[in-house]
Amino acid sequence: MARGRRIRARLRRSNLYTFGCLRPNVSEEVPHPLQGPGYSRTVYCNQPQLHEKRSLFYCKNNISTTKYNALMFFPKALFEQFRRVANIYFLLAACLSASPISPFSALSMIAPLVFVVGLSMAKEALEDSRRFLQDVKVNRRKASLHRGNGVFGLRSWQKIMVGDIVKVEKDQFFPADLLLLSSSDDGDGICYVETMNLDGETNLKVKRSLEATLSLDNDEAFKDFTGTIRCEDPNPNLYTFVGNLEYDRQVYPLDPGHILLRDSKLRNTEYIYGVVIFTGHDSKVMQNSTKSPSKRSTIEKKMDHIIYTLFTVLILISFISSIGFVVKTKYQATEWWYIRPDNIEYQYDPGKIGLAGMSHLITALILYGYLIPISLYVSIEIVKVLQATFINQDLQMYDEETGTPAEARTSNLNEELGQVDTILSDKTGTLTCNQMDFLKCSIAGTSYGVRSSEVEVAAAKQMASDLDEEDSDLSNFPMQKKGNAPWENVRRDEEIELEPVFTSKGGEDQRPSIKGFGFVDSRLMDCNWSKDPNAAVILLFFRILAVCHTAIPEFNEESDSCTYEAESPDEGAFLVAAREFGFEFYRRTQSTVVVRERISASGQVVEREYKILNLLDFTSKRKRMSVIVRDEEGNIILLCKGADSIIFDRLSKNGKKYLDATSRHLNEYGEVGLRTLALAYRNLDEQEYSDWNNEFQKAKTTVGPDRDAMLEKVSDSMERELILVGATAVEDKLQKGVPQCIDKLAQAGLKIWVLTGDKMETAINIGFACSLLRQGMKQICISTANSDSVINDGKEVIKGDILTQITNASQSMKLEKDPHAAFALIIDGKTLTYALEDDVKHHFLALAVECASVICCRVSPKQKALVTRLVKEGTGKTTLAIGDGANDVGMIQEADIGVGISGVEGMQAVMASDFSIAQFRFLERLLVVHGHWCYKRIAQMICYFFYKNIAFGLTIFYFEAFAGFSGQSVYDDWYMILFNVVLTSLPVISLGVFEQDVPSEVCLQFPALYQQGPKNLFFDWYRILGWMGNGLYSSLVIFFLVIIIFYDQAFRLNGQTADMAAVGTVMFTSIIWAVNCQIALTMSHFTWIQHLFVWGSIASWYLFLLLYGMLSPVYSKTAYQILVEVLAPAPIYWAATILVTVTCNLPYLAHISFQRCFNPMDHHIIQEIKYYKKDIEDQHMWTRERSKARQETKIGFTARVEAKIRQLKGRLQKKQSITGVLSPS
Repeated sequence: MARGRRIRARLRRSNLYTFGCLRPNVSEEVPHPLQGPGYSRTVYCNQPQLHEKRSLFYCKNNISTTKYNALMFFPKALFEQFRRVANIYFLLAACLSASPISPFSALSMIAPLVFVVGLSMAKEALEDSRRFLQDVKVNRRKASLHRGNGVFGLRSWQKIMVGDIVKVEKDQFFPADLLLLSSSDDGDGICYVETMNLDGETNLKVKRSLEATLSLDNDEAFKDFTGTIRCEDPNPNLYTFVGNLEYDRQVYPLDPGHILLRDSKLRNTEYIYGVVIFTGHDSKVMQNSTKSPSKRSTIEKKMDHIIYTLFTVLILISFISSIGFVVKTKYQATEWWYIRPDNIEYQYDPGKIGLAGMSHLITALILYGYLIPISLYVSIEIVKVLQATFINQDLQMYDEETGTPAEARTSNLNEELGQVDTILSDKTGTLTCNQMDFLKCSIAGTSYGVRSSEVEVAAAKQMASDLDEEDSDLSNFPMQKKGNAPWENVRRDEEIELEPVFTSKGGEDQRPSIKGFGFVDSRLMDCNWSKDPNAAVILLFFRILAVCHTAIPEFNEESDSCTYEAESPDEGAFLVAAREFGFEFYRRTQSTVVVRERISASGQVVEREYKILNLLDFTSKRKRMSVIVRDEEGNIILLCKGADSIIFDRLSKNGKKYLDATSRHLNEYGEVGLRTLALAYRNLDEQEYSDWNNEFQKAKTTVGPDRDAMLEKVSDSMERELILVGATAVEDKLQKGVPQCIDKLAQAGLKIWVLTGDKMETAINIGFACSLLRQGMKQICISTANSDSVINDGKEVIKGDILTQITNASQSMKLEKDPHAAFALIIDGKTLTYALEDDVKHHFLALAVECASVICCRVSPKQKALVTRLVKEGTGKTTLAIGDGANDVGMIQEADIGVGISGVEGMQAVMASDFSIAQFRFLERLLVVHGHWCYKRIAQMICYFFYKNIAFGLTIFYFEAFAGFSGQSVYDDWYMILFNVVLTSLPVISLGVFEQDVPSEVCLQFPALYQQGPKNLFFDWYRILGWMGNGLYSSLVIFFLVIIIFYDQAFRLNGQTADMAAVGTVMFTSIIWAVNCQIALTMSHFTWIQHLFVWGSIASWYLFLLLYGMLSPVYSKTAYQILVEVLAPAPIYWAATILVTVTCNLPYLAHISFQRCFNPMDHHIIQEIKYYKKDIEDQHMWTRERSKARQETKIGFTARVEAKIRQLKGRLQKKQSITGVLSPS
């Protein structure tokens, strides 16, 4: 280190562990029988060139997570574009436009299609290029590789081959799946591995090498090293491995403890040597990945069905037009002298009526193409890009600590953010900060620690707010005249419970911040505890913290203090707490632990040495760890810490003195989301220990499948008759704002699942911390039997057992009579393997969706993706997955929306995501504000687009029928080109970009507004058909009113009647006014931009008409001076425009007026309150409306507070009933 040299004890660490790292006698090891399919892989160590010679072609070590590659980009991207039904139609129309019967030029049809498709493909290429650059960065990482003759050199990861010898140094990632050969630990072969990117766990895993390869501990040792590995084929199972190493004429069995997986990191070990077994996409982490999918939003998929509908209408009216044309041509064409029947073209020839009808059908299909606007897709692309820009530039989602903004990595799914039903979240690094803080403890029945957890503070604030709101509702209870008194008394009683939740502001908080230690209580600090009547018990509590662990100290001479390399963050927090209490774990040797104790106020430090006799380490099955030590006085003591349920069952009769008080404190700690452990001890006499140790050593040296069971049995016999000392409570620090965010999302009606690789206990504690779980919630734990029975029982038996558990749980939920009862489903990865099979998964899903929260523990990355797929496909609703590590990539890609958190676990999740944010709390604003806005904007925009094009396109059909189905358009070609491109494009884009039904702060205050998206209130068929009907009505009004007004009568002073150009221009003017006024009525939020675009579009029509009419008749044709000389001087032109516009928009105005008066939607009420400023003038009403706007939820601290308020009301009613009985009648 640059500052302060660190000193560290050199240990044979395997001697510290009882269960995980003990090596049986080598001569008695039995190789694995590798037979049958799935076990065909052969690896020649240090001889990678042999594989090709023996026809063993293994994949390279480069990886690719991109959606496209250079060869397949054009065909795949074109396929993506022509999945859009409208693009297929326009491709067909573009091909037909090359024929002479097309009413438009080929260029005018082909150019827009090329522009739209090309723009979309360019956007796809840009987004995928980011993933490509990330892959290149990973593939070009350097690793130290054996080049031959004992010489190692750097080579890029992508050039590493199966069989290569790799040297990995501290804090580096493993470039492939390796067999650990040796490590820097002297002759021990132990190394520590961080697997956060694989399973999300922060605690370090201990890996060991074979004893036979321990001598390969330097570069020169590999000069002549050879060996052969025969093992299982590539598979996604992170926690299993079966294989044998053939080395030095011996065969050694391999297990998962020997394997180092790609993307895990070497920690607390200077270096290791390993041989490459699996490379690239054969590695287990890549086997757990899924292909980058093509995602389309729900609205875009539904838009295809609308296109189908309009395409059906298009074909229908084209057939009607063709039939009309055929009838006219066959029976009347001979009388039309002006088309020269003696020299007629084939498309009007009565003698070739079939050909004439077919040619007219093609003409009609192209002519009525305005019913299906190609500009819709361009407009949507522009709007989505601009929406994404606003998301990227939202300062409320900018993380100042890291300087990271939110980023919409793809704009295709903006509106999908507003329709999410279920959120599937990772835990470590997503909900938590990977940091444990020692916060509270219970010793000898007394609770210590006054500082509150983040969840506690947030819930208390919510409680205070809700209690104020509840005051107004108390009139519902029958009370006497002094009825307020009992309620006030209840609240005073509860102040004792509420008071400690507020963080102290006194001098105790002025201590410098210490990582891992958030404890505040002067009773235990600075040796004040020595005056306590229970000082002896407190002393023992501190010694258990300082001695009962497997950590390694690192002493910094400059700071004169120790830091610790612990297997888990909890253990590190305990040691930091012990140090701050005056019991500093200072040194460890192979058989001793040295603690520097300060037990007097004078500050005198005494070194005490404890001899480690035995260490019974923690496993997920045991849920406890113990250490047997001999102190300096010669006493033998067993010190134990573990889950309270395990410790309490092992207490002696005289060891339960503090049981009731400690249990009460543990419940309180659990209620506020803290992780708890119970601490206990047992005094041993020499003979008792000696007899037990003989049995223990016999079990340790046993070889065979029964060894672990024997060790467990012997250990369990010692961990009995314990005496309870107390309990600890540490806070797994949540990311800032996580409880509030989860609460708000729950109020918005969203379901939240947690998928984590952590142990079940850890996941449950985090569930309590972020209020996904709470006291009183009924937990449904689905699990398989122990591992031994799993091996013995058949697969069908296990599945049957799981189905029985699911059925029983479902039945109990149905029989539950309490309307406020909440259920939580908890399941582990092993059980999930069976629950995700075809004949079980739908039963599992049916149970899960009925639960208030779901927590899946010990799940692999592949299982995360499979669960996500099950929820997505099984419910048919929109899912969102959020995570921050490589182990989350599968579920991020599988979900309808993937959100990556740019955290400490690298950028893999971000690169695979659709949106990225810096903190989980920003998800609230991303969904509740931007998701809500984007959904309504896109939905209204598309509905309006179809409305205006139906209103416009059907007038072409009406005129064509009016003109004898001649294929003649009433509009000038330039009018039709400019209609979608200029005259109506900007208002609809402004609607899609700037529209707000309510401001952002109101979205957050009224989270239930979000449910308009998942319920699809603005893009259901009722609303879509309503807008189409509005377009049909408008087209009829526009055409027939204009025809009636201008047909057969003079419209100018000189008696001139209107020709087709005049009628067409009046009709087009009416359309421009009608559709732009319609969008103005649709908008709820106006800025100067909307005003400019809406009224500017109308003005631009007149400007165009003026300039176009000034051109030479060669260019303007029948529109020459049409505004200045023909229409503008005629009052009927202006009157007709106003009449048509008002008539078109009157029904919509009447509809929204009726709806707002008699059947208002939620946002209508809020708009009215804001408009009349009632939110400022009547705060009580505003608060009441806010409380009504919550979706009923059973998770989040609001649900926790509501449960507390129900409890208070129950007490109040009980007091009133008692008072009524006691009062004289």
